[in-house]
Amino acid sequence: MSAAPLAAPNVVTGGQDAGAADVNARIQRILGEPAKYEQAFAAFQQAVATHDVKAVAAMVAYPFTATVGGRKVKLPDAAAFVRHYDVIVTPAIARVITRQRYADLFVNADGVMFGQGEAWLNGICKDAACKDFDVRVIAIQSAN
Repeated sequence: MSAAPLAAPNVVTGGQDAGAADVNARIQRILGEPAKYEQAFAAFQQAVATHDVKAVAAMVAYPFTATVGGRKVKLPDAAAFVRHYDVIVTPAIARVITRQRYADLFVNADGVMFGQGEAWLNGICKDAACKDFDVRVIAIQSAN
């Protein structure tokens, strides 16, 4: 299998095929508002594909736990994430993120999963009742 360029994310969004419709139905049933997840999915893929470190960092829910230098580190903010970006979003993880088809996303109460768990997106409540939420990156990790 040849390596696909990172600058070509494989974004397939709702309404374009049955798999995307199924993913949106699962998101609606489990997480709510599939349009927010579609938008976050596309933005995250594009930011990783173009190595837009600041855009990826802006999508992350903080504090964020990452493995840096073989140990778990709690990153308090986007500036800390940016400093450690290349050890968090390794080339292998970037390939998983950019090759993920929306129609093939795994969905459960923990969010939507890229690959075998290399990245996860989920809603982060903006109010106590969670009537409004932002979809954020909640995990980036090696699946090994």
